[in-house]
Amino acid sequence: MRKKVSVLIPAYNEAKYIFQTVAAVKKIPEVDEVFVIDDASTDNTSELAKKAGAEVLTLRENHGKGGALNKGIALATGDVIALIDGDVGETASEVRKLIMPVIEGKADMTIARFPKAKKKGGFGLVKGLARNGIKLLTGLEMAAPLSGQRAMTREVIRAIGRFSSGYGVEVGLTIDIARKGYKILEVDVNMTHAETGRDLRGFIHRGKQFMHVSKVLARRLIMR
Repeated sequence: MRKKVSVLIPAYNEAKYIFQTVAAVKKIPEVDEVFVIDDASTDNTSELAKKAGAEVLTLRENHGKGGALNKGIALATGDVIALIDGDVGETASEVRKLIMPVIEGKADMTIARFPKAKKKGGFGLVKGLARNGIKLLTGLEMAAPLSGQRAMTREVIRAIGRFSSGYGVEVGLTIDIARKGYKILEVDVNMTHAETGRDLRGFIHRGKQFMHVSKVLARRLIMR
């Protein structure tokens, strides 16, 4: 029996990329439904997502990435659920490389491993924190601990219950799934996204990431 595939795209002010992202996902043969969760954007993210063919849930208040996904997951009816960031644009077509191993039963969750960044971002503090925390709590060595591009079974979604809040969602997801004994597979993809640079905006973003990831790891450490 063919497995149904749902794609969730949390988005906040992604008008620059969301049309291309949705359009690329819609062309994937295995994808049955695409949902954009507009996290109270102040631009025309919702309108462009609808124009590209997505079903859109527009939130009145900003819930953060994890909160937006928790709102969106109730809409998805697929046996396989894929998560994609709104800023990957045309390279969103590469998510098929994540979906297929899950459909074929080779993994319970796949994680996208991006090519090396084209410009300098941070100093690796958030990624290092995430990688070391995951290893400490699960024993897994992850090359892409912060990657938001993932695919997983419906069973995995049921097992974790809810996504962690904020920017700690990916780290919390990896730890929770690994602790329950599910198989995780990192997959090389030729994807790109809007990279943050070494400017004030970039450092503020990574500062928030660091705090959110720290909270997720502390919570899991206590629950250990």
